[in-house]
Amino acid sequence: MKVIHVNTFDIQGGAARAAFRLNKALNNLNVNSKILVRSKAGDDIKVKSIGDTDIQKVLGKIRSYYKILILKPYKNRQKVPFSMAITGIDICKNKYAKTADIINLHWINSGFLSLIFFRKINKLNKPIVWTLHDMWPFTGGCHNSSGCTKYKEKCGQCPMLNSNKDRDLTRRIWKKKNKYFKNLNLTIVTCSTWLAQCAKDSSLFKDLRIEVIPNSLDVNVFKPINKEIARDILNLPQNKYFILFGAMDATTNKRKGFYYLTKALEKIKNDYPQIKDDLELLIFGASYSEDIKKLSIKTNFLGRLNDNYSLALCYNAADIFVGPSLEEAFGLTYTEAMACGTPCVAFNYSGPKDIIEHKQNGYLAEYKSANDLAEGIYWMLEDKNRLIYLKKKARQKVLDNYTYDIVGNKYFDLYKELLNKC
Repeated sequence: MKVIHVNTFDIQGGAARAAFRLNKALNNLNVNSKILVRSKAGDDIKVKSIGDTDIQKVLGKIRSYYKILILKPYKNRQKVPFSMAITGIDICKNKYAKTADIINLHWINSGFLSLIFFRKINKLNKPIVWTLHDMWPFTGGCHNSSGCTKYKEKCGQCPMLNSNKDRDLTRRIWKKKNKYFKNLNLTIVTCSTWLAQCAKDSSLFKDLRIEVIPNSLDVNVFKPINKEIARDILNLPQNKYFILFGAMDATTNKRKGFYYLTKALEKIKNDYPQIKDDLELLIFGASYSEDIKKLSIKTNFLGRLNDNYSLALCYNAADIFVGPSLEEAFGLTYTEAMACGTPCVAFNYSGPKDIIEHKQNGYLAEYKSANDLAEGIYWMLEDKNRLIYLKKKARQKVLDNYTYDIVGNKYFDLYKELLNKC
């Protein structure tokens, strides 16, 4: 069986890491699996780049200017990720795509694939699996809807664009998707039950087969190690409770919920004086900023971490991981932390609901409640025996659900079923 995964990047971002790990998992099962990317930053021989030519780099700049021009009428739009997929690279002529038995799409934006690609791919006459890492495939352009449900119909009057017109840019993009997605041999995979329900409710994917298969990780890299050693390497004190928070653009991306963490820490300072002096915060994915001065506890910045071993070290140095994201398709950071035996606090919404079992291996706080977030942090730290129990259960949840072997076999079984129907 030959499988080609298609993702814009190889190791940059959550979707890239998920696709990269899935490729590893399948190769461990002796599947001939490769990744086709626009931009390659790593050195894995199973990753093939198609967009790093000088011509493609020039076209990329042109695409950026074109996007600015198209979005210019929406001057008051929200500064959130928004993709139009008007132009892209034709991968249908690529030898890896042509010879693959299965084409598994992942995150394909930033000028990699255009919507017209979906009309061309039919000519390859292959089963297509699309693993969703955000909501873009079934929206009119946004990657995360932030509570908007217009994707259930035809988009339009987009709150992201601050538009009051039915026939705005999002409606035009929706119409193109509706046109090009028809008659595809397409199976949707989502990494959480929440995202699966969103896809089922969408006007574009409501009639398609939708499966839920979580993202995987290497439990031999993300594993518990001696906490004292981890802290010694990172030059951290041994006698503190460390709360870890991190993501790409951790303190500036509003969706990651840093605002709620700051409010929760203020409440802990005021309401739980018995632990406030023993608390410190670790942050990865961000550097120092003026906003951090407002925090009520000492903060240690770990910068941007691109390799798994550094990430695992940070998870092991922490006592708990707090991820107050407002919307997550899955939540790789939660499974990474839990694999290292570090339990998590998150909001009881979207992807984390599949991963965290309330008061069994972590804490699910009331959505957008900084007070309950603070309660969860205190509940996990106040009892050392409880924390030890949570750590063991967190690791076990990962071993039971998210290993390469478990997730790889679920995809392998799906691929076999699709090929048998051809």
